[in-house]
Amino acid sequence: MLFGSEHVERYVATGGTEGHEWQGTRCLLLMTTGRKSGEQRVAPLIYGRLGDDYLVVASKGGAPDHPGWYKNLAARPRVRVQVLDQVFEAEAHDAEGAEREQAWAIMVKEWPSYEEYQAKTERQIPVVVLRRV
Repeated sequence: MLFGSEHVERYVATGGTEGHEWQGTRCLLLMTTGRKSGEQRVAPLIYGRLGDDYLVVASKGGAPDHPGWYKNLAARPRVRVQVLDQVFEAEAHDAEGAEREQAWAIMVKEWPSYEEYQAKTERQIPVVVLRRV
């Protein structure tokens, strides 16, 4: 099973042939700029679709704090995304209100464990919309 840096390496090397399909769902690569280091960071994340937009969830398995990639987005919302062999620029924003409700339902369908993760933490787990620019 691919995970972490190995997942990223195989995804990039194969144009997503290995790593896009993962445990019954799909993954993309999210490339952010480190808010402190200024260095590029890459995270393999489960994604869903809402129209033309891509959705990812900042769950960190239900931990009390947001994942590092999400904190990077807050500082610099312009990102690069790789889906299979396609790489593109996107602007990230948190889904809110009705958009969040719809996006959360889509993502729970993609990965039902998100409901368990939400139950484990007091923070509202963000759903991030990645919109091509």
